[in-house]
Amino acid sequence: MSAKTIKKHCALDSQAEELLHQAMTELNISARGYNKILKVGRTIADLDQSENVRIEHISEAVQYRNLDRDLWK
Repeated sequence: MSAKTIKKHCALDSQAEELLHQAMTELNISARGYNKILKVGRTIADLDQSENVRIEHISEAVQYRNLDRDLWK
């Protein structure tokens, strides 16, 4: 997914955006990690048959990202 496609298909509401920014700050997530979380969040939303990526989808994606980082230390 290109940056333009991510922006189009992974738009977040204010709560989800705030959660993601908080996770970036507290977990020291890079811009690349940010995009990965958005894509995973979009996938989770699709599996949930949700048109929009909501806070619960981003929360789950952040948990997966954090788990992935913990396993590869």
